[in-house]
Amino acid sequence: MNNKPKIVIIGGVAGGASAAARARRLSESAEIILLERGPHISFANCGLPYHIGGVIKERQKLLVQTPEAMKKRFNIDVRVNTEAVKIDLAQKHVVIKNRADNREYTETYDYLILSPGAEPIRPPLPGADGPNVFTLRNMADMDAIIQFIQTIKPRRAVVVGGGYIGLEMAENLIHRGIPVTLVELEKQVMSPADPEMAFPLHQELKLAGVDLRLGVSVTAIHGGGNALSVQLSSGDQIACGLAILSVGVRPDSKLAKDAGLNVGPRGAIAVNNFMQTSDPAVYAVGDTVEVEDFIGGFKTQIPLAGPANRQGRIAASHILGQKLQYKKTQGTAVCKVFNQTIAMTGLNEKTLVRQNIPYEKIYVHPADHAYYYPGASPISLKLLFDPKSGKILGAQAVGSAGVDKRIDVLAVAIRAGMTVYDLEDLELCYAPPYGSAKDPVNYAGFVAANVLRGDVKLCHAAETINLKENQLLLDVRTAGEVQAGTIPGAISIPIDELRNRVGELPKHKEILAFCQVGLRGYLACRILSQNGFNCRNLSGGYKTWTAVVS
Repeated sequence: MNNKPKIVIIGGVAGGASAAARARRLSESAEIILLERGPHISFANCGLPYHIGGVIKERQKLLVQTPEAMKKRFNIDVRVNTEAVKIDLAQKHVVIKNRADNREYTETYDYLILSPGAEPIRPPLPGADGPNVFTLRNMADMDAIIQFIQTIKPRRAVVVGGGYIGLEMAENLIHRGIPVTLVELEKQVMSPADPEMAFPLHQELKLAGVDLRLGVSVTAIHGGGNALSVQLSSGDQIACGLAILSVGVRPDSKLAKDAGLNVGPRGAIAVNNFMQTSDPAVYAVGDTVEVEDFIGGFKTQIPLAGPANRQGRIAASHILGQKLQYKKTQGTAVCKVFNQTIAMTGLNEKTLVRQNIPYEKIYVHPADHAYYYPGASPISLKLLFDPKSGKILGAQAVGSAGVDKRIDVLAVAIRAGMTVYDLEDLELCYAPPYGSAKDPVNYAGFVAANVLRGDVKLCHAAETINLKENQLLLDVRTAGEVQAGTIPGAISIPIDELRNRVGELPKHKEILAFCQVGLRGYLACRILSQNGFNCRNLSGGYKTWTAVVS
């Protein structure tokens, strides 16, 4: 290994800045040059919507690291407003343009680390490049949106896309007092989640005053000033003064492609476990690379800050002699939507189906802490697992409190290769303000393990839509609950009366029992199965059924 390697890093923020700092910690003699085409080398891009909304009041707090501080602490040659325009792999040099005066020069390297990130997709529709139409990638975009709002004072904003940025922008524009229409092409927001898990978010958005338009697209944007008109595929036109495009991102891999580095089918740079590209002297990290999914083993692109930081650290470590490896990506993520939080880890059901991976699923709806302690609120948790081994494949949760805690535990369980049986035995902290003696994670493990052990057979909401002649729906909730709403065609026998009324049920039919969240349905199936009935319990109960069929 060269004791004084020259390392050139293209791009800062999470991946590039982490690589630069790690390289210096490992080597005082290395020459490290960090090129950033913008004015900021490291900023909290996840915090940008919250400064727009006024939640993060001081702009300066978004600057994680400045060029001056980076130079002083790490002795790194930081060059901002400096763009790499060409890479010559054979000669091992980079053509660089100073954006202040457009002067070009070359810089040689022993090792090159690419961290250009991902760029927002601006769909090719009429008016998408107008002065009232913005994307949000960096501090300059944030500043432009704030200045526009302060100057034009838009009467309404249209946010196009219901992913992380779209949801956060909708919330923060509402915080600023600007009415919002949120347009999403899919029938749900937050596409990494399954549709029924996004259902509570739809309710929350509407409750907060967001005009939610699902299953439609924007076909054109007309006008300017405060007289913008956004045309939808439904034929509707939304009058507004501001449009935010948040329809997704694509890897900023043009520099790598032009240099001849290998890229995947989605345009992301191909790397090995050491973050090396097809040229072993060139590394790539962050939102621009394709990674291997931890569960399925297939190639994917997951633009998240945590993986980008780790990848930058790994690339620098490998260059300087440490054989750290990137151990795949789970896609663990969380998003705040007004008073609700949604989080996920591992694979969702949509991906399991697409990848033809066998799975079973359960739903539970426990309280985030002991129900008798003030402020307890429900968590809806979906657990996906292997139907034979019980290995955990993925989890999603939504609720107003305690969601991130449970998904973090399940993310560790997936990383450790645990099964649903292991979840039963997890010893998690408990006091009434924080949890329950049977934590929601334990609870999910109990329910899933009961299924695998054969204590109960499950049915799912989709199976209740077109019943077979030999099936019967049984609602075991109270009469008051039934009156408030039930599954069409169900008969009602409250759980506390079931033992004395089993004679009213036909033994030649399969009984599909359900309650509000699944517990009483499970008890009903235990009673009925021991009385000679063929019974299955509706996982997640009427609450999940409502989310699925709505």
